[in-house]
Amino acid sequence: MDASGAPPLLLAAAAFAAAALVWLFVARPSRRGSARLPPGSTGLPLIGETLRLISAYKTPNPEPFIDERVARHGSGVFTTHVFGERTVFSADPAFNRLLLAAEGRAVDCSYPSSITTLLGPHSLLLTRGPAHKRLHSLTLTRLGRPASPPLLAHIDRLILATMRDWEPAATVRLLDEAKKVTFNLTVKQLVSIDPGPWTESVRREYVKLIDGFFSIPFPFAHLLPFTTYGQALKARKKVAGALREVISRRMDEKLVDRAADSGEDEKIEKKDMVQELLEAEDGSFSVEEMVDFCLSLLVAGYETTSVLMTLAVKFLTETPTALAQLKVPYSFPVLYLEVCQGYPTNQPKEEHENIRDIKGKNQPLEWSDYKSMPFTQCVINETLRVANLISGVFRRANTDIQFKDYIIPKGCKIFASFRAVHLNTEHYENARTFDPWRWQSKNKLQNAVGASLFTPFGGGPRLCPGYELARVVVSVFLHHLVTRFSWEEAEEDRIVFFPTTRTLKGYPINLRRRPNSVA
Repeated sequence: MDASGAPPLLLAAAAFAAAALVWLFVARPSRRGSARLPPGSTGLPLIGETLRLISAYKTPNPEPFIDERVARHGSGVFTTHVFGERTVFSADPAFNRLLLAAEGRAVDCSYPSSITTLLGPHSLLLTRGPAHKRLHSLTLTRLGRPASPPLLAHIDRLILATMRDWEPAATVRLLDEAKKVTFNLTVKQLVSIDPGPWTESVRREYVKLIDGFFSIPFPFAHLLPFTTYGQALKARKKVAGALREVISRRMDEKLVDRAADSGEDEKIEKKDMVQELLEAEDGSFSVEEMVDFCLSLLVAGYETTSVLMTLAVKFLTETPTALAQLKVPYSFPVLYLEVCQGYPTNQPKEEHENIRDIKGKNQPLEWSDYKSMPFTQCVINETLRVANLISGVFRRANTDIQFKDYIIPKGCKIFASFRAVHLNTEHYENARTFDPWRWQSKNKLQNAVGASLFTPFGGGPRLCPGYELARVVVSVFLHHLVTRFSWEEAEEDRIVFFPTTRTLKGYPINLRRRPNSVA
């Protein structure tokens, strides 16, 4: 009987057996070639330990996946098999520091194909070498200067405009409201478009695009719109089309302006990222490069900062003494990174109420006000440490890497877990408890950063260029929230960690306008 007449069950069994043999002799490392690999298990054929990893991260406590393997093997570095290939996991801060510093030399970034396809080859996350360096520099130029008065004033206006819809009382899903703020802010910085129908239509598609990041990238998924990945591909096409239309129009406008150029345009501050790209390197960026770049920055600005805002409020709500600390007298020195030496070491009056008293009614916040929020920075630090919005980073070895008694071979995928370090009781007392006061001691954070014990924004050449901007947005948001509203949880909610860190229900809260707050 030919193959076409074989029973389907028999064919399926034969296919699985063949795949298992491929895994056994090809995907699975040989004893000789892996003798000095970190210890571990490759799990089931093909699947490896992927299902165990996903199952752990779908619970409120995903730590056991790493904790159990670290305890079993007696090493902070172990081998597993997830998402289709052998992967070395690191919960060792020294090895993580080595990986972050070795970007572009011993290792390069490496992410699942679903992410690489949806972001595009020219995104900031995926570019390498000189291309990444120039894009990173441009991002720093535009988004790494939150002290800019126009940018800070825009953040202030945007947050207040969102909050006006809550008055005098409202029940809102805080994560949705935070996402409106961060998306509209990022769009404004990229393409100078104010909130309206265009931004809302793009945002709706963006939600579908992000949902596809950790979905299964089926072949011909564009023909399967009912799948999460198929919907994400379709949404990506719409978002890219909207950005492409804006960028093309701006390119045409630039040609017209060039004809009447007086030679003085270099003295004028560039209004947004698209203008930075159009004028960088004599306009050498292609339309597709600019589309991918702007699309990836929207992801970074939209998703992580909004979740940080939401979880800061959630943790404060669950820790009344910390919430009170934002509004009651205190006096202590605080450091929050090497760049924060300008913070005042003592603040005799209430942090946010004092700022508002000094500013007067409806006066926008300035950089000096932001620098007068030391305990707010403690809250942000601790939210970043406990929540771990970026659980870790994937890298791929460009050469054999020796660490302690192990050798990670060239081509091996590596996952540097920031979460495992941040929640390790060897590094932080009561590590899994939200405790913003831990950052009050002088040099605490400075030492943690130096030892790679605190890496919420990554590190090395791929240190997040918008980390300071994210802090500013959250600080301004918390300032206006605590000075204008009181709130309580509308219903119980919990944090989930797969596919990304967020609250399961968007954190619904009941808001009430404080009687004596400013308008």
